[in-house]
Amino acid sequence: MNELERCYRVLDLEPGASLEEVNQAYKDLVFIWHPDRIPKDNHRLQQKALEKLKEINAARDRLRAHRHHSPAPPSPHSPRSQPRPAPHQPAPKPPPSYTEARTTAQRQASSSHSHTTAQPHTAPHSHTTAQPHRPRYRQDPDLSGADFHGADLREKDLSGRNLSHANLTNADLSDAFLHNINLAGANLFQANLFRANLLEANLQKANLREANLVCADLSGADLSGADLTGARLGTRDRIMVKMTGARLTGTIMPDGTVHP
Repeated sequence: MNELERCYRVLDLEPGASLEEVNQAYKDLVFIWHPDRIPKDNHRLQQKALEKLKEINAARDRLRAHRHHSPAPPSPHSPRSQPRPAPHQPAPKPPPSYTEARTTAQRQASSSHSHTTAQPHTAPHSHTTAQPHRPRYRQDPDLSGADFHGADLREKDLSGRNLSHANLTNADLSDAFLHNINLAGANLFQANLFRANLLEANLQKANLREANLVCADLSGADLSGADLTGARLGTRDRIMVKMTGARLTGTIMPDGTVHP
């Protein structure tokens, strides 16, 4: 609980704040602490901003994970109330959105025989209160190979997701939250990444040809082997992409040269 309270404090929130409040506080703090808002010649503040962003990202991710994995509130169907399920079994009706998850849980429970044998149907019923959301949460982050050609993903939060080898050609990812995302081998040809937060993203061998990276934050990102041919990084006389600590081994730069 102390760790969760610390995460709330990092985001300037009271313990127990809703997920919506967590996300909004995260966006506000990322805007405030973005390195582009700090003079580039002030290395101390630049480093402090990067550390603060990492702390903010970690706190938000921890609170999101806690929300998704928290067990459902106690109910009459709790596994501890074995004597009561029989009279109450016909009464509760699950929401339609949980039907498939409940069915899956029942099949798994009926084969495991980990609960009482005196009530053959109460064991699978008791499982459902503990994990109605978990199958969805585990499947959602894996979007590898997904087709988002031309998709409008502005301001979307895809941080930590696996979009390796996904098709994001012409996708609009402006102002999107993409820190720690896996875009290895993804096709981002002509994608709009204006002001996107790609902090510590995996972009190994990604196709970023002709992509708009103006004002994007690629600090700590891995661009090894990525192709940035023709990508927009700013104006003629000014680079407007944050790449502090980015890995560029074998990266094809916008002018076609290969970074050593």
